[in-house]
Amino acid sequence: MQDPQKHLRTCNLCEAMCGIEITHEQGKILSIKGDPHDPLSQGHICPKAVALQDLQEDPDRLRYPMIKTPQGWERISWENAFNEAASRIRNIQAKHGRNAVALYAGNPSIHNVGTMLTLPPLFNVLKTDNRYSATSIDQLAPMLVAMKLYGNQLLLPVPDIDRTDFMLCIGGNPMASNGSLFTAPGFKQRVKALQERGGRLVVIDPRHTETADIADQHHFIRPGTDALLLMAMLHTLFSQDLVKTGRLSGLVQGVNIVRNMVSGFSPQRVTKHVGIKAKDIRQLTIDFASANSACCYGRMGISTHSFGTLTNWLINLLNILTGNLDEPGGVMFTRPAIDLPGLAEVGGQTGSFNSRKSRVRKLPEFGGEFPSATLADEILTEGKGQIKALITIAGNPVLSVPNGKRLETALDKLDFMVAVDFYLNETTQHADIILPPTGPLEHGHYDLALNMVTVRNTAKYSPPLYKPTPDARHDWEILLELTRRLQPHSPLKWAAGELQYQAMKRMGVEGMLDLLLRIGPYGVLPERWHPLQERVVKSLYKRLDDRSTTRALLDVSPFSRHTQHRSHQLSLKKLKDNPHGIDLGPLEPCFPDRLATQGKVINLVPNLFIKDIARLQKLLDKPAKQSPDSFLLIGRRDIRSNNSWMHNSQRLVKGKNRCTALIHPKDAERLQIQDGDNIVISSRVGEIDIPAELSEKMMPGVISIPHGWGHHRSGSQLEVASQHAGVSLNDITDERCIDAISGVAAFNGQVVTVSKIKANQNVVRINDKRLALTSNR
Repeated sequence: MQDPQKHLRTCNLCEAMCGIEITHEQGKILSIKGDPHDPLSQGHICPKAVALQDLQEDPDRLRYPMIKTPQGWERISWENAFNEAASRIRNIQAKHGRNAVALYAGNPSIHNVGTMLTLPPLFNVLKTDNRYSATSIDQLAPMLVAMKLYGNQLLLPVPDIDRTDFMLCIGGNPMASNGSLFTAPGFKQRVKALQERGGRLVVIDPRHTETADIADQHHFIRPGTDALLLMAMLHTLFSQDLVKTGRLSGLVQGVNIVRNMVSGFSPQRVTKHVGIKAKDIRQLTIDFASANSACCYGRMGISTHSFGTLTNWLINLLNILTGNLDEPGGVMFTRPAIDLPGLAEVGGQTGSFNSRKSRVRKLPEFGGEFPSATLADEILTEGKGQIKALITIAGNPVLSVPNGKRLETALDKLDFMVAVDFYLNETTQHADIILPPTGPLEHGHYDLALNMVTVRNTAKYSPPLYKPTPDARHDWEILLELTRRLQPHSPLKWAAGELQYQAMKRMGVEGMLDLLLRIGPYGVLPERWHPLQERVVKSLYKRLDDRSTTRALLDVSPFSRHTQHRSHQLSLKKLKDNPHGIDLGPLEPCFPDRLATQGKVINLVPNLFIKDIARLQKLLDKPAKQSPDSFLLIGRRDIRSNNSWMHNSQRLVKGKNRCTALIHPKDAERLQIQDGDNIVISSRVGEIDIPAELSEKMMPGVISIPHGWGHHRSGSQLEVASQHAGVSLNDITDERCIDAISGVAAFNGQVVTVSKIKANQNVVRINDKRLALTSNR
């Protein structure tokens, strides 16, 4: 009998990128623990990592293609599944136009290197304007701000927590997420180190979160008013003569315009709206500006409300105008081994906004995608360009987009739907064909996306632990086969597509990864390029013609200006030889070199954002009052959960019910609600019944419900999740509530009403409408 084996990898179930050590024997996992030698996580691990085993072994996980028939779901061969899906899509586009087919990519897509590398060719062959993803219900706002301020949507500033003296966290909960757009595994220990060196963490949030529990100070804030708070802080910077732009002074334009812009937003004016005393706003600003180094960080709580874009912009202004942008201890930019921002700049793909508008609601595109809040509109509204078919990839939008019930209705109206997913869930149950990829431990892993936002530059490759069965397909193989079958019929275009298909198939994900590592800032260039590598490089860089060489690529690449980093001589082989990962060093100042703006300057006041100040002024001019039974809704996240895709793991859902509505005891007393009572929460679009959980950690007038639950829908095949169904927050979020600039769903700050279900009332639902039957007894 063989001794137990050790397998090192990065967990890809959330943003933490925890390095883990899996002990296994004869195909059975014995234990999963943190890898103390991982240069980023240093042994820290979150509970989700152990669920890798559950996902791999889940009996509900689909392992072969399925087709829906009048008799139910039936197994189908891969060849027939690919041919049927491609034929249906091709016929629908021929009959109704290219925009009749839409594509939705879910959050797990960015955690899969194969998906990220093979999605662009599928986009190119579909040529549809109707692209959607989790971006517009998540991180679109900070990406749009990065594009407008720094010229590249992927230049996302990261808090340098390991060197800062003051961290201000607004609307984020890194204790639950381990950092989102701020990958910081072991966040609690990093905060402890900050405090031990005399630094401080201050949290601003409508809920006293797990992060607030370890902070030095916490302030409640009324949901949706973060922009007013930040305007008042900028006002204080100018009134107290605290503005300093330091090394970047020659690059920053528009400081005086900002001064005039904030003149009417003093702490005294905003205090009633935000719920923070004016003197506390002033002191917070002075403390932040006076610290040797400081970083302001905001996340989902400030990105997904009606002023999400404006709030993200103002956070950047606060960091810039206190001299904390691109400085150690402030907010900095990574230089990852596969440098996606650099590749985007060289390839002319730094971002787009409002190049076209959606058909029904005229919402702007961003990065080639329309906001997911309007997906149902585009399916249900008849006329030219109506969506007739949908491809979903690792997504569950029925639970993740606002007014999920309306989208659920819309999916049933489609002529055809194909899902790339290994679960039969609330969304994929509406598909005609399901194409399940391999499990998380059956393919290699390199984190392309999250390495852009880590608190330290590192590189690590995780080979597969298990060999997939002969009839299994990886995500990238599925997408590649669909792309091949959807190529145009014209001989020249078909030949070019076939050449690309053969090149990518022969190289595989590992070959493409090796190529990207070698041309990156730390890579070692081969003496001679393989013809396949040459072709793939040229497909990545639209600026190169067929006569260009890969040496020409390096002449125009930002990598060529940083040859000092090439001492690492990275390649895939080197990463395989260093299974714990390689430390590439701390974040370093990179401006103006890294700036992708015209003239390499930072315009603090893009017209797009300045125009929205008038809308913020209207909010300030409104009375800050709520009716007695109305509440402002916010979501929340638990460390054992990540959206909707972690609820079929028994070890992650066991214990007390976490799908509850948190409400302040004073609010509960006013409404005669006891802890554990079932309550009804209603909005324009619907209502949910949910247990109340009384908590003084809630701001009065605010109610909190976690997202990602609602596994009671019939037709899914999720045994564990259905036993812990909960309710879906997005059955009551209104798809009309959006950020006016971007069209991003405004989940946080929506107004809902709350009432108690009376003891003599039985709630009956007919056609999903609630009827209250009152007993005469």
